[in-house]
Amino acid sequence: MELTRRDAAAALAAIGATGGVALGVRRATGDGGRGGAEAEPARDGDGTPGDEAVREAMTAVARTVYPEAVSGLDAFVDGLLDGRLDGSAHAEGIRAAVAEVESAARSWYGAPVADLSPADRDDLLREMGADVAEENPDGTTAERVRYYVVNELLLALYASPTGGELVGIENPQGHAGGAESYRQGPR
Repeated sequence: MELTRRDAAAALAAIGATGGVALGVRRATGDGGRGGAEAEPARDGDGTPGDEAVREAMTAVARTVYPEAVSGLDAFVDGLLDGRLDGSAHAEGIRAAVAEVESAARSWYGAPVADLSPADRDDLLREMGADVAEENPDGTTAERVRYYVVNELLLALYASPTGGELVGIENPQGHAGGAESYRQGPR
């Protein structure tokens, strides 16, 4: 199943996030908004990763936590982050959590998250404790990574129409068009 920017906009609307209109917004770089693999990720003045570094890391994590049955991750994650990296406190939480994941990746594996193999990314998230941590935006590193990185991506996936289909949710919350399913009766 292919995820699209339209799925990202629908997910943003379903979770009540601003930026659903970001569907038509495109960054004006020749490489689709992605830097070269050998380029060091841009950082803001406070040391947190810049938007492109956040996009690369979040897309890499999505490749690890999303089911293999989905494709189109670059467009989906870009669309999601177009609406989430909006200057809000939540956006700063995402940037800070990604910075923590990047720091651990570089320290433990000697490379940025996007350059790690899928198995190493999975190991990294598990070693950080993000697989078992409770989500808490003000908690430990593992809890913040779970909240701002892992759960952010999973919520967007399953709130989208395409992602909802993967788990048998015909009509995810926040999407119109469910009246027919109520009229069908028991299956």
